[in-house]
Amino acid sequence: MSNETITQAVSERYARAAATGEQICCPTGYNFEDLRTFVPEEVLKVSYGCGTPAGLDTVRAGETVLDIGSGGGIDCFEASRRVGPTGRVVGIDMTDEMLAIARRNAPIAAANLGYASSNVEFRKGMAEAMPVEDGSIDLIISNCVINLAPEKRKVFHEMFRVLRPGGRFTISDIVSEHPVPNYLNHDVEKWGNCLSGALQLGDYVSGMIEAGFLGIHQIRSIPWQEIDGIHFLSITLTGYKLPAAVEPNGVRFATLRGPFSQVVDELGQRYQRGVPQAVNARTVQLLKTPPFEPLFLLSETPLALEPSDARWLAVLPEQVPCVWRGDYAMLTGPFTEVEDDDHHVFRRGSPLEICSKTLKVLESDLYRRHFAMINRAAGEISGSQVACSPTGGCC
Repeated sequence: MSNETITQAVSERYARAAATGEQICCPTGYNFEDLRTFVPEEVLKVSYGCGTPAGLDTVRAGETVLDIGSGGGIDCFEASRRVGPTGRVVGIDMTDEMLAIARRNAPIAAANLGYASSNVEFRKGMAEAMPVEDGSIDLIISNCVINLAPEKRKVFHEMFRVLRPGGRFTISDIVSEHPVPNYLNHDVEKWGNCLSGALQLGDYVSGMIEAGFLGIHQIRSIPWQEIDGIHFLSITLTGYKLPAAVEPNGVRFATLRGPFSQVVDELGQRYQRGVPQAVNARTVQLLKTPPFEPLFLLSETPLALEPSDARWLAVLPEQVPCVWRGDYAMLTGPFTEVEDDDHHVFRRGSPLEICSKTLKVLESDLYRRHFAMINRAAGEISGSQVACSPTGGCC
């Protein structure tokens, strides 16, 4: 099936939804009561995302926000409220019917916010070739849309192109735990349902890294659907376009605090908890981004940590029997590989079966943000307890 066929089918599906109000695609989580205070009802009826984009929580007044796949404009209008009248919002969409709804309601939303004129502009275009100027955007948002694009790596490269150095993205999308097979990939109807175009989580993130992004990490994830044994998840990711120029900052060493015993960062540097590691200026730049910063101590001279130090982070597993219940954990970032205190090695995007004891560790506050969880069990599990060796690792 050609890319043109997919694009046309998706566009027709959303045009039909705009005309009929059909509810399609992703799980929703909007606060419609709040949005109704300034967003027209016509827009609310054609909103299909996973909820108000989490990235808007980080937006600052005066910034420029880009929404990929803006649809009827709901996320653009919320972005408009948050950037304020001095900010700017650009929405791009390929469907004429959606663009008409968004443009018709832009002045109404602006008036409801008390703005003299709208600060939102809607442009027709494809995610793989965005009609947006180089280096003009502070924050990119996208709400359950990129999975609909046939050439996602082009989308990621376009995102990197239009972001300013130091800019960021926060996007919600549907991903899968395993590659989507051909019989689903060629199902036109399931493309419109955000299924056939879903990338495996590992491929999704590797495409972003290939485009130049770093510091990619999970904001939230929830299981969504299972079809023919393939689990699909709704996941929200944030990443950064770091400035190309790296200024000397005096930092020469980084010490991993935890909670992992060992990690590998996105530049290929390996760290062992408590052991100072020599780093260059580019690595320091990465480790100062929000997902890494709380997990490291940066210093001019080597700084070692002992388990008795209050800065040491660990969640030790209970030395009790455990049960296999069909749980799998997928590392989502910001590291490419990690090892826990029970010697499990997790690689980003690859599901690893875990027992009940490990599940309890990964659900703790220090670990939860780094993993997406699925359960493959078809029904209630009656497996017996198994012994976990205190010295030989879990199970």
